[in-house]
Amino acid sequence: MNIGRRINRLRIKNNMTLDELASRTELTKGFISQLERDLTSPSIATLGDIAGALGISLAQFFQEDIDEKIVFSQNDFFTDERDGSILHWIVPNAKKNVMEPLLIEVLPHQSSFEVPPHIGEEFGYVLSGKLRLIQDGKEFPLKKGQTFYVKGTHSHYLRNDSDSKASVVWVSTPPIF
Repeated sequence: MNIGRRINRLRIKNNMTLDELASRTELTKGFISQLERDLTSPSIATLGDIAGALGISLAQFFQEDIDEKIVFSQNDFFTDERDGSILHWIVPNAKKNVMEPLLIEVLPHQSSFEVPPHIGEEFGYVLSGKLRLIQDGKEFPLKKGQTFYVKGTHSHYLRNDSDSKASVVWVSTPPIF
């Protein structure tokens, strides 16, 4: 591991200047610059101070960066069959993200689960079929190619009154499913 390069990358990732890191660690700007260029080596205590100022532990400092997966296939999906609908989590572990996308299939003459009021927003894109978005007793018809956008301040769900399955890509922020 190149300690100097790791310090530099973490400092930049945290939008921190050399001056800011120096101030937070009570080290000089020149010393940190030398560290980042591998012209000197820090003591364990100094490295611990730098890691702390960068918002990580010393153990995290030495962990290798793991490339985060950004492309997913059906093999990565998790499926949950519920009464009236099938949920496909199309981005694994999305709870750790700001958004949570799902593929929801609403079976014929069935409804999706009701989403209670929450802080956040949701977006949906109808891939196939016809549905009704029910929000506080009001009905909004939806068909293939249409979208919806709702604030989480109202309870809502989807209802499929047709004889065929309907599919929707549903994205919520923050994750609620």
